[in-house]
Amino acid sequence: MPLPPDLLRAYEEANYVVFGEPELVIRVGEPNRDLDALMEADDASTAAYLSAANPDGAQQSGADNREAAQALLADSIMRFLPKYEGEGRDPLGKWPAEPSVLVLGISRKDAEFLGITHAQNAIVFIEKRKAPELVVLV
Repeated sequence: MPLPPDLLRAYEEANYVVFGEPELVIRVGEPNRDLDALMEADDASTAAYLSAANPDGAQQSGADNREAAQALLADSIMRFLPKYEGEGRDPLGKWPAEPSVLVLGISRKDAEFLGITHAQNAIVFIEKRKAPELVVLV
């Protein structure tokens, strides 16, 4: 069953934030030189922005989302890959921020597998020097 248009739009318009000074904000469809520089510094040609929060698009408690985020971070696929924590933010503030992680050097196949394993509707996949892409998993 395809995602409802309003949910798909929310994913497309979200701010995918990586914590730091300054914060790095990733947006679907918008090339990002700062993101490319981070990938270059870690010798990565791919990356994925992943979350385990709110499985199947159903809002969970903050505690449940933090627990899911820890489970995602502990996954063996990501053990030796550079990771940067962050949060997905609704630019209109209607949906609470979701704990998330930017994983560098991960393959698309592994990123999709993690998204599916953690019951996510979508992930953001990135290839260096290209616009981040929303990958719908359902």
